[in-house]
Parts: sequence; structure tokens; C-alpha cells
Amino acid sequence: MSDLTLYIANKNYSSWSFRPWIALTAAGIPFREVLIPFGPGATNPQFRELSPTGRVPVLHHGGIRVWESLAIIEYVAELFPDAGLWPNDPEFRSMARSVSMEMLSGFHALRGACPMNMRRPVRAIELPVGVEANVRRIEAIWRDMRQMSGGPFLFGPFSAADAMFAPVVNRFSAYDLVSDQDTLDYMAAIKAHPAWMAWETAALAESWIVPEDEA
Repeated sequence: MSDLTLYIANKNYSSWSFRPWIALTAAGIPFREVLIPFGPGATNPQFRELSPTGRVPVLHHGGIRVWESLAIIEYVAELFPDAGLWPNDPEFRSMARSVSMEMLSGFHALRGACPMNMRRPVRAIELPVGVEANVRRIEAIWRDMRQMSGGPFLFGPFSAADAMFAPVVNRFSAYDLVSDQDTLDYMAAIKAHPAWMAWETAALAESWIVPEDEA
């Protein structure tokens, strides 16, 4: 299974690359990482050679290509059913998939106003309509899931659901969006995970600047 190759973009900015990367890394799944930095317009012509969408992340496994973050995680979870990418408990697993899909398809106001930026100094901005509602909903998900599972992550051990929300942890920090202690405790648990720290260290070492993501 070591012939998995995950193509990603800048670690400082690419939230969608971060999701499968931290999921696979936290689960101990071996893969080869290939980073292709964003060019003008936060894209790169090389992406089109790798993925039919012209975007990353994309996973190559032999002749198979899998694109979109959650699809990559699901594909790898099938290859490694004992890796713990999804909770073992059927009820937890169904909820983990539900909140992961909610992250995939929603929270557009937050994502648009507050791009992931691992190097960004903490600084609040004027928030467009919809961002605060997005924040409150995400906080409710984190609180409810951790109360149900006992934590420290959403469903006990780190899972794909935590990976899907990992970029939000950066957004909440970098734009000074939250103060609730339960939210801060969850964020601290994510930031203390070795996979998060490895990504962050690499992100902080990057020199590329993407003006579109410097909110």
C-alpha cells in the first residue's frame, strides 16, 4: 500500500490539502507527499495534469486517481479498515460522516472571509454576514460530539471528522473568532497532535505568498 501518492499545495494556505494529509498522517498510513505550490490566482497548470478538476489534493494509487478531500479519506479508509479513520461504533461513525459532509458542503461565509493561513498573526477582521452563524454552528458540533464521546477529539480518538475540521482550528485562532473554553480546549487538543505540529512546522517554513489568501 506504500504506492499511495498524495499531491498537495502550499501547507500555509491549502486547507483542502491539509484534510487528507492530517488524516492519513495521524492514522499512520504510509504515503508519498508531493507538494506543488500555488501560482497566480491560487492555482497551478500542473494541477490539471494530475487531476480532472485541475485542483489538489489528489491521490494517485497505481492507475487510480481520487480527488476531493473527503473522497480521498474514504478511499484510504477502505484500503486500511483497521487504521481508525472512522469511529468503530456505528452511531458515532454515522455522525462523524454527517458532520464531515456538513464541513465539506457548508460554512461558505467563514471559508470565504477567513482563509486558512498558518503564518498569519492573530488579528480580528470585520466579519461579513454569515460568518458568526457559521462559527456558532461549528462550536455546537464540536461541543455536542465531544460531550457525547468524552473527547478529547470529536469521537474520542482522532478521526477523519477531526481532520475535516482541522483547518477551522487555524481559522478560529488566526482571526480571533472564539472565546468559549470548551472550543479552546478542543483546539488545544488538535494543535498538540503530532500530525498538526508537523504540518504547521512545514507551513511556517514556506516563503511563498498567495495574495488572495492574505485576508
